[in-house]
Amino acid sequence: MGRRAHFKREEFIHSALRVVAKRGPGSLTVSALASGMKAPIGSVYHRFPSRDALLAEIWLDVVKNFQNGFLEVLERDGLEAALYTVGWVREHPDEARILLLYRREDLVSGPWPEHLREEAVRIARELDEGLRRFTEKQFGSLTDENLRRSAFALTDVPLAALRPHLEHGEHPPGIVGHLVRDAYLAVVKGGK
Repeated sequence: MGRRAHFKREEFIHSALRVVAKRGPGSLTVSALASGMKAPIGSVYHRFPSRDALLAEIWLDVVKNFQNGFLEVLERDGLEAALYTVGWVREHPDEARILLLYRREDLVSGPWPEHLREEAVRIARELDEGLRRFTEKQFGSLTDENLRRSAFALTDVPLAALRPHLEHGEHPPGIVGHLVRDAYLAVVKGGK
């Protein structure tokens, strides 16, 4: 009969996420995480084989949290999806810093465990499929130009509007939503 775990996977993920969001991925060490949680270092390694695996799981959790809501809204309405990003960033500032300020490669330098690599591919495929469905519905065809227009209106514009505020640790002001809306409407109406 095994011992009862005193620390859950989610507690390690949440603590590590806060460290990375506040001080960057280079600031996270397994020993500092264990010490900060007053947990044995073995407890961390019991759940995560390495620091890179922990960072990969953080990144995947954040991406899934954002993307599931984004794709659900995108099925209904493109403008609502572009604005979803602004609202999500306001509600999840730590997660937003990780998602929008760091690339996957910034977090994990080594090879990913196979199951995490497969999950990352699945998530990327879901986003691509969602953007393709939106593009075909919105513009009537899946041309490279229409796909680029969709990506620009739905992801590039919100990222450009939000990134400076995330870099400075600021709450995005109300005008950000208005700018995203105006740009979305100009790009989408210009493509019809």
